[in-house]
Amino acid sequence: MSGLKLERLGMVIEPEPGNPQEVEGVLNPAAARGPDGQLYLFPRLVAKGNYSRIGIARVRFNAAGDPAGIERLGIALEPEADYERRPGGGGGCEDPRITFVEPLKRYIMAYTAFSSRGPRIALALSEDLFHWHRLGLATFASSDGIEFGNVDDKDASLFPVVIPDPSGQPELAMLHRPLFPGTRPEETACRPAPRQVDIDRESIWISYCRMTPDHKPFRTGQFTFHHRLAAPVSPWERLKIGGGTPPILTRHGWLIVYHGVSDLAEPNDVAHQLCYSAGVMIFSKEHPLVIRYRSAEPVLKPESRQERHGTIDNVVFPTGIDRRDDLGSPNRFDVYYGMADNRIGVARLDMPKSLPPGGDADPPEATV
Repeated sequence: MSGLKLERLGMVIEPEPGNPQEVEGVLNPAAARGPDGQLYLFPRLVAKGNYSRIGIARVRFNAAGDPAGIERLGIALEPEADYERRPGGGGGCEDPRITFVEPLKRYIMAYTAFSSRGPRIALALSEDLFHWHRLGLATFASSDGIEFGNVDDKDASLFPVVIPDPSGQPELAMLHRPLFPGTRPEETACRPAPRQVDIDRESIWISYCRMTPDHKPFRTGQFTFHHRLAAPVSPWERLKIGGGTPPILTRHGWLIVYHGVSDLAEPNDVAHQLCYSAGVMIFSKEHPLVIRYRSAEPVLKPESRQERHGTIDNVVFPTGIDRRDDLGSPNRFDVYYGMADNRIGVARLDMPKSLPPGGDADPPEATV
């Protein structure tokens, strides 16, 4: 395992018996502290036919301060807009990440809207976490011959403060992972190992949008400047790399807990069984384009029964993070993650005083 590790604290949510909104799973939550200081989770609730809503729940803690369960509070978003619905009554609001954007004094939710066009990044705005105003689909300009605007895109999250773009202008910055044709793990699993990675089309990207907080109501413009942030480098992320928790500031810089995909197949197997694991990346506080540390090995991989068996086997998928300032422990982070696309678990990351050696940076070209 890596020098940075996650310690499992247990499962916090599983599907509620008899609840049709959760019959196919409760997974991949956003996490955010409300104006009242309470921690709220926003899980993806999957009904029959893969119809997904975004719920809201309050986290309960035990005497030691560890997450011990939740109180369901209802629905934050369900498919209503055209870009969230599919013909025949299907649709999806999926896999949210929530950031309190300090210049706006508002929460922004980035989530996956699943319509007949496929998955796209959508945004919603809130003052209190309970009332959400849709901002629409995020739009992207092309860059150096790469068309970002008309491809599937997922796993988006925002920085909580303005970030200087490559020209030095302060902007709203988003991490996202475009799903260009041929880059899904089901497709890359069919390629021999080792393989040459298309680093432009198989990477996590950072894109920038001009902030206009003086406009009422707030709207996002087009995301323009694009920078390739990280491509697959290590065997545990050979088939795909993608975003995870929103960036959060630590003593060493901006932290994300991201996901990577490998396969469990033996060389002669026809079917490739996928394995989703979690790793850590830390970016420079001043220049987030610079990776200071990156996991050479997973910090969490499917090992427990709940992680190895479910709607999709062998999945840990980090999406929510909570810095435990409430306990006076700013170097402790609770990471909420999907377990086998069916339940939600939580694990603890204690940030060390110094970063361990050996974290792999992203080379100009990658072969995995």
